[in-house]
Amino acid sequence: MRVAIKIKLTEKERATLMRWSRGRSVPARQVLRAKIVLMAADGKMNKEITEALKTDAQTVKRWRTRFAGRGLTGLAKDAPRGGRRPVARERLAGAIIKKTTQERPKNATHWSTRTLANELGTNHSMVQRVWKVAGLKPHLVKTFKVSNDKHFTEKLIDVVGLYLDPPEHALVLCADEKSQIQALDRTQPGLPLKKGRCGTMTHDYKRNGTTTLFAAIEMADGKLIGTCMNKHRHHEWIKFLALIDKETPDELDLHLIVDNYATHKHPKVNAWLKKHPRFHIHFIPTSSSWLNLIERWFREITDKRIRRGAFKSVTELIKAITDYIGNHNADPKPFIWTAKVEDILPKVERARAVLYNAASE
Repeated sequence: MRVAIKIKLTEKERATLMRWSRGRSVPARQVLRAKIVLMAADGKMNKEITEALKTDAQTVKRWRTRFAGRGLTGLAKDAPRGGRRPVARERLAGAIIKKTTQERPKNATHWSTRTLANELGTNHSMVQRVWKVAGLKPHLVKTFKVSNDKHFTEKLIDVVGLYLDPPEHALVLCADEKSQIQALDRTQPGLPLKKGRCGTMTHDYKRNGTTTLFAAIEMADGKLIGTCMNKHRHHEWIKFLALIDKETPDELDLHLIVDNYATHKHPKVNAWLKKHPRFHIHFIPTSSSWLNLIERWFREITDKRIRRGAFKSVTELIKAITDYIGNHNADPKPFIWTAKVEDILPKVERARAVLYNAASE
C-alpha cells in the first residue's frame, strides 16, 4: 500500500500558502495548489483532499510531491510541457508586431485588432494577446513638441538660472494669459458621486461667453497676482503689467518669465517697459511652455475649478476664478524647480536626433 508523502511547513511557508489560498488576484490554479499543500500539511490523505477540493487524485498527488521536492518554488511555475514549439504561432506573432509598428492600413491611421486580424487571416483575440505581451497600443498616441528655437540653449540657461539662483533684491515671476475660458452651463443636472459609481455630467452645454485670465506667480512664496479681462491684446497686457507693478514692493526689481506671444513684444509694451526699468523680461524658447511654471498653475485651476464647473454667466465664471485665487493666496505654496541645464539639454538633443532620423527614413 502506497503512503502519501508527509508535508511539514515552516511558519513562513504556511503564511505564504494561506495568502495564496485567499488571494483574489492570484491565479485559480495557484490557489488550488496552495489549498492542496495546506490540507496535506494538516494530515489529510490524498483521497480526502480530492473529495474536499473536487479535483482529481493525480492533481493532488502531483502538487503534493512537487512541494515536497521543491518547496514554494515548485508551486509558483508549471513544469515545461512536452511537444514541439508552436513555430507557426511564433511567426504569426512576429508578423503582427511588424505590421503594427511598420505599416498602416490603407484607409485608416492605425490598426485595430479586427482590421489587422482580417489582414493576416487570424482572429482578433490572437492580435490582442500579442499586443498585450509586446506592450503595443496603436489606439493611443502622445503629443509632443521639440523646440527649434535657434537660441534655445541661451534662453534655457537664462530661465533655469532664475529658478535655481534668483537675483538678490528682486522677485522672479512666471506670467502668462489663459485666453478664451468659456462659461459653460450644462443642459442637464449630473448625478453625484456615490459608493460604487463615479459622478456624471452631460456632454451637452450652453455657451455663456468667455473671459481671459492674466496671472503671474511669484517663485519665492507662490503668491499669485491675477485678473480677468474681456480680451487679450497688448492693451490688456499693459494693464496687467501695471497691476503687477502695483501689487509688488517698489524697491524690488521684477524678472518676468513669459512666452513669445506677439502681444508680449508689441512696440507699445516695449515703450511701457522702458518707462518702468525695474521690469526685466525673460522669454522662454519657442514651443517650450513646460519651462514657464505658470502653466502648471493654469493646469491646476482648470482641473480643480473650471473643467467640471457649470457657469450661467461670465460674471459667475470670473467670481469662481477670483475665489480660487483668493483661496490659493491664503496659503500659497511655491512650485520648486529642480532640473539643471546639464540634465535638460541631453534629453532635448536625443529628441531632436530621433526626429531627424525619423524624417530622413
